Amino acid sequence: MKFHTEIQISPFEKKIGYENRILAMGSCFAEHIAGKLAGAKFRITSNPTGILFNPLSIASAIDSYAERRTLSSEELLMQRGLWFHYDFHGSFADISPEMALARMNLGLQTGANALRESDRVLLTFGTAWVYELKETGCVVANCHKQPAELFLRRRLSVAEIAEHFDTLLDGVLRDKQVLFTVSPVRHLGDGLQENSLSKATLRLAIEELCQRHGNAAYFPAYEVLMDDLRDYRFYADDLVHPSSQAIEYTWELFSKALLSDRARQLLPAVTAVTSAARHRPLHPESEEFQTFCRQQLETIGRLHEVDFTAEKRLFEQYLE
Repeated sequence: MKFHTEIQISPFEKKIGYENRILAMGSCFAEHIAGKLAGAKFRITSNPTGILFNPLSIASAIDSYAERRTLSSEELLMQRGLWFHYDFHGSFADISPEMALARMNLGLQTGANALRESDRVLLTFGTAWVYELKETGCVVANCHKQPAELFLRRRLSVAEIAEHFDTLLDGVLRDKQVLFTVSPVRHLGDGLQENSLSKATLRLAIEELCQRHGNAAYFPAYEVLMDDLRDYRFYADDLVHPSSQAIEYTWELFSKALLSDRARQLLPAVTAVTSAARHRPLHPESEEFQTFCRQQLETIGRLHEVDFTAEKRLFEQYLE
């Protein structure tokens, strides 16, 4: 007897291995998958300029990375004692304009390097609703709690999203394998009906892009939560974000469909090393723990495909 509809995801032709370099951008759900990949020691850079929810802000950030853009202090704004920029997440704001500018330019530099080096790009669209600054007509990535009268709220069209990403997929992303997802996080502030329209718009735009570009594919993270799990017990207490169990389940499906055979073979050993590195010994000077560290270093030496620089340094310090 079955109590839910299990989603069947065919293996993807273009897989992800430890030899690949990955750039992940988009909503907070992108952070979850990126976190899983980073925890498994894949070479990944996630949201260099902060979480981005709508497709146009993601496209704009990619353009900024491609152009190797840098900000000047004149581009910063100040409100409630904080210096900020509409293209950046609130975590980049600071009471010091020099510090805010330094953080933002470092983010842009990190993004430019990641875009240049990556051969896999993961893009997660969160919402088709955007806020345009009335003064400039530009879509903002974050409103930074500014007065609502400064913005025009509207929903992007399928054609508008597809047009921007057609340009990117034919341009700076043409030599990269691009994986699109739609975030299962519901934007209840938009209203349930408007949220449904938003997610449908994103899904249709991605479908058009995948049909037109051989380097674009779609992973059904949205359908996993909406149709496969389909129960509030798989949501966090806010009933909006997926629970840790739902994220783990999605990661399992992602791993099976998208990770290379070699990467999946290495995962148990990689997990063992990273778990060992998190262990904090009561008696680091003991012979037992010293032997444990030497064993971990031997394992790291065999896993030459994986970057264990931090873990290797940690175990070596215990042996000094």
